[in-house]
Amino acid sequence: MGDERDRPEDETICFCFGYTREQIVRDFLEHGRSRILEEILAAKRLGACRCAAANPRGT
Repeated sequence: MGDERDRPEDETICFCFGYTREQIVRDFLEHGRSRILEEILAAKRLGACRCAAANPRGT
């Protein structure tokens, strides 16, 4: 995979909800926590997460 710092900011991290690396970092810096992660975890608890199907890497 390489060094995380070498990956592009606009790289899609969450394929279920379309979040990019830049959006996740900005969310964390603005709120002191990741509201995006909270949203993803809440959706996952409700069965609304399809990571394995949506991610082209399959994970």
